[in-house]
Amino acid sequence: MKRQLQEQAIRPMPAARPLAEGQRAEVMEVIDRLRALPGALLPILHGVQDALGYVPPGAVALIAAELNLTRAEVHGVVTFYHYFRTTRPGRQVLQLCRAEACQALGAAALERHAKQRLGVDFHGTTADGRYTLEPVYCLGNCACGPSLMLGQELHGRVSAERFDALVGAAS
Repeated sequence: MKRQLQEQAIRPMPAARPLAEGQRAEVMEVIDRLRALPGALLPILHGVQDALGYVPPGAVALIAAELNLTRAEVHGVVTFYHYFRTTRPGRQVLQLCRAEACQALGAAALERHAKQRLGVDFHGTTADGRYTLEPVYCLGNCACGPSLMLGQELHGRVSAERFDALVGAAS
């Protein structure tokens, strides 16, 4: 077992599939627009995720080459921050607040209900591709918790019933 773990630890990163031409053009547009910024990697990753909905592995290789970084350096940043997705999200991203104020107002129960209702855990996408469930650690709506974002819409005082209504209305 120990030898197997050691062998797994030294495997190289898998080769990324090349980006589709349209995706490559979008990634290059983001890189070209932001590369001159100090600490350009994070703004570029945010820009790519805004443009594509996620940071595909092929984008990691392209960003690394364009910024003169290793793929491992870029991959390390992508995987360190929970905000970045490496797979295509559902048509709607549903973000549940997990900060202390929302927790005090019932977010844990809402989280359990959402996971059960959607049939996914955090970072998962429903089988029909409609929703991706993401945790967030403050939506700035602390007085009206528990809160969630459905797409770009902020909702406060969300109960299990209101969650079901929101998800049903967004379908």
